[in-house]
Amino acid sequence: MTSKIEAIFWSIALPGFAQILNGKYAKGFLFVILEFIVNVNSNFNLAIMASFLGDMERAFQVVNFQWLMFYPCLYMFAMWDAFKDAEGEASPYSFFPFVFGAYFITVGLMYSPKFKINGVSLGPVFLPMLSLVPGLIIGFIIWSILNRINKNKKAKSP
Repeated sequence: MTSKIEAIFWSIALPGFAQILNGKYAKGFLFVILEFIVNVNSNFNLAIMASFLGDMERAFQVVNFQWLMFYPCLYMFAMWDAFKDAEGEASPYSFFPFVFGAYFITVGLMYSPKFKINGVSLGPVFLPMLSLVPGLIIGFIIWSILNRINKNKKAKSP
């Protein structure tokens, strides 16, 4: 069984890898196949390549938003699933950063055609990636608050 950190990093590399490492072969291969289907149908790799080359107009032309909208939730759910199955204890609220990360990436993706900084578009790759940061922050804040409430309830109960 992998550690939680190792599971996160393998999931970042490709959803499903950590599940395979954790011996959850069917689930792991399902995530890999789903990632492949969404990636190919959304033309995500072409959008990534155009974005990294600074051609945001091309990135917007090639990306299929209808398919790409599935990607953030699939990606973050596969990461959460690998995290919870990995070695070590997970708090009952540790899913919040993953959920809010998925929400914020999706919102970043939806706003990517309109959002510009000093007239420069961040495109369908970089704006969603940057949107993960506030999603994680909010998720960790909620996780922390709920953990404190839960600890206080346990401390007060006889």
